[in-house]
Amino acid sequence: MAALTSLSFSAVTQCSERKATLSSTRFLASNSEVFRIRTDFSYHYGGVRASNSSSKMVIQCMSSETDVPPPVSETKLSFLKAYKRPIPSIYNNVLQELIVQQHLMKYKASYRYDPVFALGFVTVYDKLMEGYPSDEDRDAIFQAYINALKEDPEQYRKDAQKLEEWARAQNPTSLVEFSSKEGEVEGILKDIAVRAGGKGEFSYSRFFAVGLFRLLELANATEPTILEKLCAALNIDKRSVDRDLDVYRNLLSRLVQAKELLREYVDREKKKREERAEPQKANEAVTKCLGHQLSVL
Repeated sequence: MAALTSLSFSAVTQCSERKATLSSTRFLASNSEVFRIRTDFSYHYGGVRASNSSSKMVIQCMSSETDVPPPVSETKLSFLKAYKRPIPSIYNNVLQELIVQQHLMKYKASYRYDPVFALGFVTVYDKLMEGYPSDEDRDAIFQAYINALKEDPEQYRKDAQKLEEWARAQNPTSLVEFSSKEGEVEGILKDIAVRAGGKGEFSYSRFFAVGLFRLLELANATEPTILEKLCAALNIDKRSVDRDLDVYRNLLSRLVQAKELLREYVDREKKKREERAEPQKANEAVTKCLGHQLSVL
């Protein structure tokens, strides 16, 4: 069997005989995020064959479902199908942005799940959903979100809790010296350091940066030099982490402001309803009183 060879996106589109398993509606999707994802992946084609009716060599282009990620719209639709109740816009708008970002992360060729990433996402999600009207709905939304990305929500929660418990038992020194220690979490961090150092696949993301920040927070390692040392130990670019933590802080600040505006709006509407209800209650009282007097007569 001929060896498989990778073709770039532009090369594949020039193939004279395409036998793709994807439907044309998927391949020609106009969504810009979908197009960007397509360019990150390679297609494969089989060996060259000679046609019986011609001496020309024809390249057979093939692809499989594992080669091409689903479009963003499919992930969003999966989320909406799994959680059908309305979500207040203050939460829903951010959730929709996050699910698009995480879809793009998930389907990068270099993506590989790791617990620090999970800790970062869980931290962002829990901060976002603070004050949500129903704890049950908040958990159901989390389940629907992660399942839509074809990952395990229970694993996210379990790994996040594991890292949080570990970090609480650390101090600034022990946190950055994980490579000299043995343990489950230490092994996780060592694996990240190896992959991030170029000896394996590693895909840095904002959620990963937030995960690091959470570890430092729980270990009471507030000195800027500790973050620098931890990034160095993990072979992570500190400038990227600093930039993404600024984005995270700005997000939290906007959420606080938005939730305050929402509370003010709810309070105003409640007061208006109460004011409208006062004349109605008075009318009902008068009607009841007159009715009672008429019945006596």
